Amino acid sequence: MLQTCNKVKKIDAYADIYLDPRKKADGKCSVKIKVTHKRNRKYFSTGIDLLPEEFDKIMYAQRRTREEKDVLKSLNYQKTKAISIIENLNVFTFAKFKEGYFESRDIHQDVSYAFDERIKELRENGKIGTAVTYECAQRSLSDFSPKLTFAEITPTWLRKYEKYMLDNNRSITTISIYLRALRAIFNNQNIDKANYPFGKGNGKYTITTGRNVKKALTLEEVAKIYNYEPENDAQARARDYWMFLYLCNGMNVKDLCLLKWEDLKGDILTYERSKTSSTKKDKKAIRVALKPESKEVIRKWGQPSLNQKDFIFPHLDKTMSPDRQRKVYQQLTKIINKYIQIIAKKLEIPQHVTTYSARHSFATVLKRSGANVSMISDLLGHSNISVTQSYLDSFEDDQIKEQTNVLTTGFKAAN
Repeated sequence: MLQTCNKVKKIDAYADIYLDPRKKADGKCSVKIKVTHKRNRKYFSTGIDLLPEEFDKIMYAQRRTREEKDVLKSLNYQKTKAISIIENLNVFTFAKFKEGYFESRDIHQDVSYAFDERIKELRENGKIGTAVTYECAQRSLSDFSPKLTFAEITPTWLRKYEKYMLDNNRSITTISIYLRALRAIFNNQNIDKANYPFGKGNGKYTITTGRNVKKALTLEEVAKIYNYEPENDAQARARDYWMFLYLCNGMNVKDLCLLKWEDLKGDILTYERSKTSSTKKDKKAIRVALKPESKEVIRKWGQPSLNQKDFIFPHLDKTMSPDRQRKVYQQLTKIINKYIQIIAKKLEIPQHVTTYSARHSFATVLKRSGANVSMISDLLGHSNISVTQSYLDSFEDDQIKEQTNVLTTGFKAAN
C-alpha cells in the first residue's frame, strides 16, 4: 500500500502521505505529501527516502524503533502542516499551497531542498558529473539524517557523520567529496558566522583529505611515453591523446571533446574550462601555444571540416544530450586510461598513470623548470594559487640531494 488512508477534506482538497513507487539507485523511494484537488494531484517532497518495507513498518506497525518513531513524527508533522494550509486557504490553488507549504517547512533551513535546487541548476548548466556527485552526497546525508536542517549541522554532527561513513567502510576521499559538496551548499546560505561549522580551530570541523598520492610524472617519464612505439591503433590514440592533454595546459578529456575549429587560430588554441565555465562570474579563457607535437595529434585524429562550429575530434555531435555527452567523456577517459596504463607498465613507470596525471605532470614539470606558481595557476585556469599548490608535486630525490649538498660544503668526508 502506497498511501495512508487518513484523508482530511477541505474545499474539495485533501492531503496524505504517499510513497513514490519509483525506486532510486539505492532501492529507496521518496516519501511525499500528495495533495489532491478536483482529481488533480501534485506531490511535495518531505526530504525523506525509505525502502517500501521501511515505509510499511513506520506507517502501520504497532511497535517501532526510536528512529522509526522520529521519522513518523516528521512525516505526520509535515502532513498536519499541509492540512492546516489547505484549511486556511479561502480559495485553494496549488500555487498558493506550494508557497505556504515550503514556507511552513522553513525551506531555507531544509538541506535536502537546497541540494535539490543546486542539482537542478547543475543539470540545467550541463554539469552532469557534478550533479551526480551532489546527488550521491544528498543520499548519503539523508541516510544518516533523514530530515536534516542547517541548524542541526554542527561540528559535533559532522564528526558523527564522518564516523558513520568510516564505520560503513567509506573512504576518506568519498567523505571529503560529500562534505565539500555540503560545505558548498552551506556557503550559499545566509548562515551566521558563529553558527558556521566548518573551519580550523575554535572547535570547528575540518574536512579530512585523503593521503596525497603522487600523480605527476617526471619529465623523463613523460618523454618515455612520447617516444613509445605503439603496438596498435588503440595504444597510439591513447598515447597521442594523453600527450595532447599534457601539452595543452593539462586539459581534461571533456574539454578535448568539446574543442571546435573556431577555437583554433594559427598556433593558439583558446578555450574555457568546462569545469568552471558556467560557475564563475568572470570567465577565464585558457590560451594554449600549440607545439608541433600537438598539431600532429590534431592532424592525425581530428576530423577536417569547413564548418568552424564543428568539433575538432570525432566524439560528439550537436544532437547529444548532456547525459549522453557525459557517457562519451567517461568512456573515452576509460579507454585512454586502459591503454596508457599498459604503456606505462611496458615502460616500467611505477606510477598509476591516468588522464589526470597529464594535468599534474604539466604543472609539476613547469614548476621544476623554474616557472613561478602564479604563471602555472594562470595556465591551468585556476581561480587562485592555493588550488594550484595541490597540483604541484614534490621534487625528485636527486634534486633534493643536489640542493641539500650545500649544507655540507667544505666538510671533510666522513670515515
